[in-house]
Amino acid sequence: MAKNARLIYRVVQKWVHPHIASFQATQQPKLWLLAIAAGVTGGAVAILFRSAIGAVQYLWIQTASELYLERLAALPWYYVIAGPVIGGVIVGIIMYFWRRDARPGGVADVIEARTHAGKKLSLRNSIVASAISAISLGFGASAGREGPVVYFAASVSKSLFRFFELPPSSRRIMLGCGVAAAISASFNAPIAGVLFAHEVILGHFAMSAFVPIVIASVIASTMSRAWFGDNPAFLVPDFQITSYWEIPAFALLGLTCAAVAIAFQTSLIGTDWVARHFRVRDYFRPAIGGFLVGIIALGFPQVLGVGYEATNAALTNQMGLWTMLTLIIAKTAATAITLASRFGGGIFSPALYLGAMTGGAFGLMAASVFPELASSEALYSIIGMGAVAAAVLGAPISTTVMIFELTGGFAFSIALLFAVSIATGLTQAVMGRSFFYWQLYTRGIMLEEGPHAHFVKYYRVRDFMSPYVKNEDEPPFDILSGKPWLKTGDTLETALRAFDAADESRLPVMDGSGKRMKQVGWVTHVKALASFNKALVEQSREEHL
Repeated sequence: MAKNARLIYRVVQKWVHPHIASFQATQQPKLWLLAIAAGVTGGAVAILFRSAIGAVQYLWIQTASELYLERLAALPWYYVIAGPVIGGVIVGIIMYFWRRDARPGGVADVIEARTHAGKKLSLRNSIVASAISAISLGFGASAGREGPVVYFAASVSKSLFRFFELPPSSRRIMLGCGVAAAISASFNAPIAGVLFAHEVILGHFAMSAFVPIVIASVIASTMSRAWFGDNPAFLVPDFQITSYWEIPAFALLGLTCAAVAIAFQTSLIGTDWVARHFRVRDYFRPAIGGFLVGIIALGFPQVLGVGYEATNAALTNQMGLWTMLTLIIAKTAATAITLASRFGGGIFSPALYLGAMTGGAFGLMAASVFPELASSEALYSIIGMGAVAAAVLGAPISTTVMIFELTGGFAFSIALLFAVSIATGLTQAVMGRSFFYWQLYTRGIMLEEGPHAHFVKYYRVRDFMSPYVKNEDEPPFDILSGKPWLKTGDTLETALRAFDAADESRLPVMDGSGKRMKQVGWVTHVKALASFNKALVEQSREEHL
């Protein structure tokens, strides 16, 4: 009996031991523990940020509630303009002293940091950027709170893993943990937080990242629910699909949402281009933009701030057709001006807002044409909310699940998936990329072309060169000789092209400028290619573990 037990133990040990060794080699135990810390910090950041917005808003209109339109209507008209202008002045002062010539952080910055293993994130910059965003939103700037929370949480997460010896892949997972925690706590949507971190930030669904990200998301969601309550972000009445003959209507709604998403992205891109070519100091722009947003808000106060109150009104059948159609235009203009003026904020909430208005207006028109077949406009508002947001963010999976969690309903899954897929597909066909990827494109980062296109631009000669050692038989390279050479800051792409043009197996690497230019290393063609192949293999391995 004992002999059989020992035999079974050896068989099990031989089978299990390699897996345990691999589990420890990838530092999963350490990642799981760090994910707990990331979840706690992400939840705390989301709570702190929402509380900060409420505190700033209280200074403006003496209420910290997100339902403030009734309170604002009771105040003199100049409060509507004064809030965004005062916020713009304060933001301009902060930019002048602490963040000059820098943009407030958001989701695109976290994606960029992921491509550099977190090196692009700074805790100090994120604190200043988060303060700018809280002041902006608290004083009525038309933007979302989720992007700044994601940026802040990712920066805090990065500051955690910098104290530990982690490989680049684990650092990227920790960024995902911070993002998942932020989304989960901000929206009270833990599943969507997990999927958003995988779909948008990491760009893959590897199993090695799943458990740490889930841990962080669940902990942050628990903290948020304990603080703000266990309620969906949007409360909607009972609804159901009246008839499956409505499927063509849902397809047409997807087409309509694509048009709104394209118009919204185009407005954001266009106003940003105008702002960058408008000759005025960056720190004056928020005050100018705040005045323009205030002028819009005089006629349509629903555009101010995050806009959840107006979104809820659309979801509960409290708005008329023309009001919703007008608010689509007004909110698009106000958000485009807000972000182009260097206010802090994101596009998540505005995209949900525009989708709710689009779906609600579509539902009212559908009911007037087919009164016996059309479902309530609330159902169309929910579907529109998901379709526009998914198209703008380029995140159809996580956005679809988020709508389920935000509204507490799953009965409309067929209609939502159909509209989301059509809206996302058409928007990608016209725009070519999501808004986040467009922001990265303007910085020269084109991730949609694949990892190979990014690696050749990210890796520098200094990363894979061999140091130069003085040799009496081989004097230092002379740049006046007319032979090809490379600089330490040249990209891998430049190096490969230089090797191809020169037909050399080895090129000297120079550093400095002018007369101070000196040789610091050598690069071989084989080593350049090996560095490229190694990066591709590591990327593939990370995505499939």
